[in-house]
Amino acid sequence: MASRYIIKKLEGKVKQAIYGYNLIGNGDSVMVGLSGGKDSYALLDLLVTSRRSLPIKFKLHACHVQASDMTYRADIEFMEQYCAANDVELHIREINVDYNPNDRKPACFICSWKRRKMLFTTARENGCNKLALGHHLDDAIETLLLNMINHSSISSIPPKLSMFKGELFLIRPLTTCLDREMVKYSQLKGFPTEKEQCQYDKDTHRSTVRELIRQMELINRDARENIYRSMQNIFDEYIVTKPKKKNQ
Repeated sequence: MASRYIIKKLEGKVKQAIYGYNLIGNGDSVMVGLSGGKDSYALLDLLVTSRRSLPIKFKLHACHVQASDMTYRADIEFMEQYCAANDVELHIREINVDYNPNDRKPACFICSWKRRKMLFTTARENGCNKLALGHHLDDAIETLLLNMINHSSISSIPPKLSMFKGELFLIRPLTTCLDREMVKYSQLKGFPTEKEQCQYDKDTHRSTVRELIRQMELINRDARENIYRSMQNIFDEYIVTKPKKKNQ
């Protein structure tokens, strides 16, 4: 009974995001970035379910990008079986990260940038007007805090973003879903874990920010959702603005 509740709750959240943020419309062709992790499997599965139940008609593609020079490996066989059984066209692509430990930019940044570039290319080549990524609420608030700390900006990852002058829209249907909900959903659905983790998987500041957010939850158990909602609830008169120059 509890498992059914969790599945229905997430299905409802995704449908609300689709309508609330106008993420998918009738006749759209949506490509899902399928990394092989829990979030991307959950995203694809929830979109497959939404396609069956929503009154709009849309096509689904999935693209998995392999980095030949990184240790990360996903279960390709499961991907192929799942996509074939659910009328999802699967595209497998390969990149070289060419990471140099002496580079100023971390391996994760370079790999992510090259994967994203390949996803954009594959989506456009196959006539997809939407690219769906598996970022969820936790990703959004972590990015917000990282940008505040490292780049002195209040910015995050929006549910919908226009790319290439509107030719392609980047969408995030899991935007209001929590990481712990993704974990539970993937367990209930029996999705596989990665066959091999990337050697640079822990080389990130995000783990530190996650611990910071856990500390915030000791102050308020709803801290995660509240931080996310704060991005939609900005009081301009209480925001510090740049001081004017003397000649202005």
